[in-house]
Amino acid sequence: MKRSHKLNIRKQVIGENMLYALIWSVVYLVPFMNAGLMSEQMDIGAILASWLKIIPFFILFLINNLLLYRYLFARQRYTAYVLVSLLLIVVAFMGLELYEQAEHIGIAWPFGPTDLGINRQHISLTVFPWWGNIVAGILMFVANDVIRLMYDSMQADEDKARLERQQMQAEMNYLKHQINPHFLMNSLNNIHALVDIDTESAKQSIIQLSDMMRYVVYDTGVDAIALKQDLKFIEEYIELMRIRYTDDVDITFTYPQHLKAGVMVPPLILVVFVENAFKHGVSYNHNSYIHIVVTYSDGVVTAQFENSVHHSKKSRKPGIGLENVRKRLDLIYGKNYQLIVEDKDEERYCITLKIPTINDKVYSNR
Repeated sequence: MKRSHKLNIRKQVIGENMLYALIWSVVYLVPFMNAGLMSEQMDIGAILASWLKIIPFFILFLINNLLLYRYLFARQRYTAYVLVSLLLIVVAFMGLELYEQAEHIGIAWPFGPTDLGINRQHISLTVFPWWGNIVAGILMFVANDVIRLMYDSMQADEDKARLERQQMQAEMNYLKHQINPHFLMNSLNNIHALVDIDTESAKQSIIQLSDMMRYVVYDTGVDAIALKQDLKFIEEYIELMRIRYTDDVDITFTYPQHLKAGVMVPPLILVVFVENAFKHGVSYNHNSYIHIVVTYSDGVVTAQFENSVHHSKKSRKPGIGLENVRKRLDLIYGKNYQLIVEDKDEERYCITLKIPTINDKVYSNR
């Protein structure tokens, strides 16, 4: 159980107990208010006598709140709970009623009547007639149970939401890490093609690949990352992909140069579309192009990926990367993003993605 979840439970328990404390404080203040309204001089003895009548209700409340609800009601033993509660209330108030009738007076006050100003003949432990006390006790139990149910329901909703968040996070992590093998496979193929041609460049590419893998494995294990970091990763990926292509492939990548760290996006979203463009947009037999433009304005990142289309690749189905990124976008944003695919032109394939930034703070227009 995470610390934040424990803190939420503790806050709810404290909130529930504070509510009970407030209710009972009001109940115990009523005699003060009545005394102040009914007479100019406050009768302390009458107030203490009124408090004495509240004590049986308070004791019954504690028994119900700490024992009966927890061990019977919360465990869905409803029949036993109702029977035990009724028996407890009836026995308590009938017992007090019979005791007072047998003595013809209230119980002896522990202090002298002259000290407290209380007439012993008017001290009683019951507020209403015996049947009225029983009804009041039942209503008190019902009110207590309603409050407990309300807080239990809040806790159940919190637990359900927490489990849903954990499941969603697990699914997003799974989808995100599906990128790793694709990225690694493409990069190794490029370096392999370079080994026999330029050994020194191949060494540098391996170092670059190591840095990129460090970013993928370690730096992206969060919900959001700075957009400028993600764009830098894409730029390095593009440079690594250029190795295997000639100048006949026109590759351009345009993006804002002065983004600040507060502009946050989900990691490894944009690079999937870059991978897709290289996979389907480049031909060794025809002139090809890949044009990528990323802009940022008013908390929205707009990325456009356009590449040439070749008939030999046009019939291929979309890769698992695009399917996974759609699922990730749905999990993260719901309906709060736009993904537009233009595939009507036989010579052109274009994807436009618009996503709001996460925890957007500031950015620079320098």
